[in-house]
Amino acid sequence: MNKEVHPARALNGTIKLPPDKSISHRSVMFASLHEGRSIIRNFSSAADPHSTIECMRGLGVSVSEDENTVKVKGVGREGLRSPEGDLDCGNSGTTMRLLSGIIAGSGVPARLVGDESLSARTMKRIIDPLTEMGAKITARENDFAPLEISRSGPLKPLHFPLPIPSAQLKSCVLLAGLFGEEQTEVIETLPSRDHTERLLNLTIKEKGEEKHIYSSQGDKIPEQSYRIPNDFSAAAFWLVAGAIHPNAEITLPNVGMNPTRFGALGILKQMGADITVSNKQKEGAEPVADLIVCSSDLQPFKITEEVVPNCIDEIPILMIAMLFANGVSRITGAEELRHKETDRLAAMAEVLEKAGADFTEYEDGFEITGEANFLPEPASYNSYHDHRIAMSAAVLSMMGDHPSQIQHAESTAISYPSFWDDLSLLTN
Repeated sequence: MNKEVHPARALNGTIKLPPDKSISHRSVMFASLHEGRSIIRNFSSAADPHSTIECMRGLGVSVSEDENTVKVKGVGREGLRSPEGDLDCGNSGTTMRLLSGIIAGSGVPARLVGDESLSARTMKRIIDPLTEMGAKITARENDFAPLEISRSGPLKPLHFPLPIPSAQLKSCVLLAGLFGEEQTEVIETLPSRDHTERLLNLTIKEKGEEKHIYSSQGDKIPEQSYRIPNDFSAAAFWLVAGAIHPNAEITLPNVGMNPTRFGALGILKQMGADITVSNKQKEGAEPVADLIVCSSDLQPFKITEEVVPNCIDEIPILMIAMLFANGVSRITGAEELRHKETDRLAAMAEVLEKAGADFTEYEDGFEITGEANFLPEPASYNSYHDHRIAMSAAVLSMMGDHPSQIQHAESTAISYPSFWDDLSLLTN
C-alpha cells in the first residue's frame, strides 16, 4: 500500500499513543513463567507482540485476549511443553531472541521460524552464548533462522560481558539463566533497555562503570499485572514533528519514561526542542509522564556511540530533526542500524537524497547539514517495509510544499497501527 502525505498547515491535538511493544513482549513471556494468573492492561495491538502471544500458546500457556487486556495463566518454569509445530516469530526479532533464551533454559525442544525479513537478521550473537550454556542450536549458515533449539545436559551458568549494548542479547542470556541452579552473570558497560531487569526484579550490582545483572532458579518470577505505558518510540515521531513544524502543539499522555529508553528526549531538548514533561507517576515497575511539544528553533547535535543504545530506534526520526537544525549534526557508532528490519542507515540515506538534503553517509552513521527552513522535495519514499522508515518519511513529507508518497505504508502496523489515523487527526 502506498500512502500520500500532504503538507501540514498545522499540527495540533492530543494523541493516544500505542502501548509499548518492548514491555508487551516481556509481559506475556514473564507472565507465562510466573506460577499463577497475570492481567496485563493496555497491551499492544501491533503485530510483533501478538507473535509472542502465539508462540507462548504454542508452548502450552493459556493466553486470552479481550480488546487490549491480556490474561495469562502462568505455568512456571517447569510447565512449558514442546510445541506441536514451529513457533512463528513473524517479523519480531525481540520474540525470536528472547524466546530462544527461554527455550534453551527450559530444555524444551522447539523450532523457531520467522518471515523473510526476520530470517535475514543475524542470530549469531545469541547462538554463541546459549551454546556455551549447553544448548544445541541448529541454524541456517550457523547464523540465521530457522533455529532448532534443544538441550540434553544440565544448563551451565555463564559469566557474560556484553560485547555490544543490546537489550535483546542481555535479556536472552538472563532468561536462559533463570533455569540454572547457579547464577548467570551479565556484565553491561554501556546502558541498554532495562525492562527485563525491572519486570523480573533481578539482582543488580553496580561496580564502577559496570552493571552486573544476575539470574538463576533462585529468582522468584513476579506476577505481571499492570498497565503497559504508552510507547516512547512512537512518541518520538510526534516530538520531532511538533518541534520542526512552525505551527504545532501536540500533547502525548501517559508516555513511558524509562531512563534507558528516552535518550531521544534529552537529545531533542539539547537541540532546543520546546518539550514539557508533567504528571510523572508509575505504571508497575515503569515510570510514565505526559509530554507536550511545541514549535521550536533547533540547533545541531552530535550523537556518539555512548548515546546510541539509549536512542537506537529513534535515530531515523532524529535524522529528520537534524535536517531542520541550523548547522552540522553528526551520528557515529550506529552501525547496529544496518541489522534491523532493513539496513536503516542505507534506507534513510535514500530518503535524505530524494528529499534534497545535504548529507554524507558513513558506515556507522551520518553527517547532516540542516537549516531551519529546509524544504524537502516531493518524492516517492521506499520504506522497504520498515515501520520506522515509513513513519520518518511521513513526518518529513508533512514539511514539504507538495504531496509525497510513502511506499509500503502498511508496515507502520508493526509498531503503530493507528499512525495514519493519528497523522490525520493532527492535520485536520
